[in-house]
Order: sequence, then structure tokens, then C-alpha cells
Amino acid sequence: MGQANSQLTHEELQDYQDLTYFTKKEVLFVHQKFKALAPEKVGHNKNAKLPMAKILLYPELSVNPFGERICRVFSSSQDGDCTFEDFLDMMSVFSEAAPKSVKAEHAFRIFDFDGDDMLGVSDLKLLISKLTGENKLGESDLNMLVQNILEEADLDDDGALSFAEFEHIIDRSSDFLNSFRIRL
Repeated sequence: MGQANSQLTHEELQDYQDLTYFTKKEVLFVHQKFKALAPEKVGHNKNAKLPMAKILLYPELSVNPFGERICRVFSSSQDGDCTFEDFLDMMSVFSEAAPKSVKAEHAFRIFDFDGDDMLGVSDLKLLISKLTGENKLGESDLNMLVQNILEEADLDDDGALSFAEFEHIIDRSSDFLNSFRIRL
């Protein structure tokens, strides 16, 4: 795992350490994981951009119902394709060292499917459907669950959850930090 075998310069490693929640050794390990997703592409080009299909081969993303959405949120081009820096940012946010506030901000972006900076009824329905498996709940059960969430968490009664309201939910969740994590 030494730098001798790495495509990253000492300066790049230092910058990545400064910009993430990783040590230099962990940055190199993340680079190995990225390279392993498409060695034929990354092996010759440290600036390679991998298609979302390749990123989704990462084991924790392949089984995550939000894998595609996670890729889109972290993709600098927002199409799901990721550079190493996009992948490093993703892995950093999902690391144990990332603060709860950073994780909450990204979770909110992942769950805000329509990008309107609110978790509205359609976002909540999609969120629940992804968590329970598509078409597992009937429409009436889904609507009732969304209404229960809004009754509990929509403090200003505007029919949607703002980031502050979402953060309030996260603060009361004892399992959020454990579930919003990808192990290296």
C-alpha cells in the first residue's frame, strides 16, 4: 500500500487528507478500491471517470437500495459517473470519522429526489418504497405511513420536511451513524 505503487503524488495525498476525513494511508486504500472497480481504465489514467455501473460494483453500493441515488449525489457531473475525487468524497462522508452533521446533509440530499430542498410527499413515498422494496406496501399503507411521518416530524405543518426538521429526526435516531456508513 506504499506510495511507490500509487499514481498519487505526495502533494495530492496531502490535499486529499486535508479535504477528507481520511489519513494518507486510507486515501491510498480508497484509491486501490477505486482502481479495482476498473483496473483497465484507472491503471493508465489517474483522472479516469468511471460509469455509474462500475461504481455500483462496490459491494456496499451494490446492495444499497439508494446506490444509484448516492452515485448521482456525489458525481460532479450529477449523472452518477464518478472520478476518483467524487468516489473519495463519497467514501469520506460515509466513513466513521465524518461528523453527524455532514452525514445528515448528504442523507438529506440523497433523499431529496426532486431536488427542491424539501422532503415532500413524493420524496417520502419514494424513500419508503426503496426501503421496503418496490410495491411491497399498498397505496393506502404508503399514504398512511407518509402522513404519520409528517405528523411526527413536520414541525411547521407545511406538508414537507425541511433540512432542519430532518436534522431533528436524525438527532433522535440512535442508529443513524451506524447505518450511514460504508466500511473500507
